[in-house]
Amino acid sequence: MIRPLIAGNWKMNAAGADGRALAEGVGAGAAEVASACDLLVCPPAVVLAAVADVLAGSAVAVGGQDCHEASSGAHTGDLAAAMLAEAGASFVIVGHSERRADHGESDGLVQAKAAAAHGAGLNAIICIGETEAQRDAGETLGVLSGQIAGSIPEGAAAANTVIAYEPVWAIGTGRTPTVDEVAAAHAHIREQIETKIAEAGEARLLYGGSVNPKNARELLAVDNVNGALVGGASLEAASFLEIARQAAS
Repeated sequence: MIRPLIAGNWKMNAAGADGRALAEGVGAGAAEVASACDLLVCPPAVVLAAVADVLAGSAVAVGGQDCHEASSGAHTGDLAAAMLAEAGASFVIVGHSERRADHGESDGLVQAKAAAAHGAGLNAIICIGETEAQRDAGETLGVLSGQIAGSIPEGAAAANTVIAYEPVWAIGTGRTPTVDEVAAAHAHIREQIETKIAEAGEARLLYGGSVNPKNARELLAVDNVNGALVGGASLEAASFLEIARQAAS
């Protein structure tokens, strides 16, 4: 049995006092689900340390939303993985579709970032997923295979690597794939990571893309779905915790 992970990606939201209040709300309700699933929140970098302080000693881990592939240097505005770890992170998201699209990040760059995360002792959540045009063209599984081959670094293992499948067309749109489509994608991912991740059968595969309390139970019941990467619904403690309850039930 793979222990589910429910991860909240706050994106560019909930900084300052709002971020601390959201962390307090999540922390206050975490104990009731902690026996059955792991919880993670990924706040904006400016509030990461404060959120980590709020959640210290709780059942909620803290992660970053991105990291640079280098450990230091002349990279204005970027953050090294070790800096995130020093601020209290134990995870970092890499290769999110918004990074790939908005910043032109390639599979090779995502791979380098994941390797940097591992080097700093962080768990890397590597995001993959197809666009609507690729899905309509019947290219979904081929796209996923390519992203897996190009984005997972050497030395990846179930203990330090999570794969998050997020169909780009489902992120923030309220649309989700059918249960059968999610099952097919996750089965394919499980097969493809066999030679890329040590102890691949134990690696956690998350589904992301408009996950909310209304659809979480059905999505989390799909074979090879071992949790969720939650966007908008993670910005309210009650909705995020309700998704975690459904993972735990």
